[in-house]
Amino acid sequence: MLTINEIEVSYHHDIPAPFWKKIDTSEDAAKILFDHWDKDTIGLHESFKVLLLNNSNKVKGIYEISKGGITGTLVDIRILFAVILKTLSVSVILAHNHPSGNLVAGPADRAVTKKIQKAAKLFDVKVLDHVILAPDGEYYSFSDSGILFK
Repeated sequence: MLTINEIEVSYHHDIPAPFWKKIDTSEDAAKILFDHWDKDTIGLHESFKVLLLNNSNKVKGIYEISKGGITGTLVDIRILFAVILKTLSVSVILAHNHPSGNLVAGPADRAVTKKIQKAAKLFDVKVLDHVILAPDGEYYSFSDSGILFK
């Protein structure tokens, strides 16, 4: 008989669902994300995070997908969706920071958003926004700017 590794999938939360913060606007999302970003590194290197939401747009949690360099970070779509599916999230808000403070969505930002949205459709997950944060707390919202891909 062959010995095989057992895989366990779990998600734990300490805050009861009635107390989860509801996201109504991009400003709500940006504030929560900025409050939970490491202020010592937000101006040094890029990181990519996902805000995981339930069907009422209440925050289940935040997960850091990657840490990168000064001008970019890799987003492994498989890891992103492993987290989304593990937490049974219905919708997400993508986020990354621009250490330079430049709040322009570049071609790479648009491409990864489009790729994630395409994958999300397969799992019936909504990508509500992609927020770019600056070190001073200012932000850019794909949704507010009308550039989320349909």
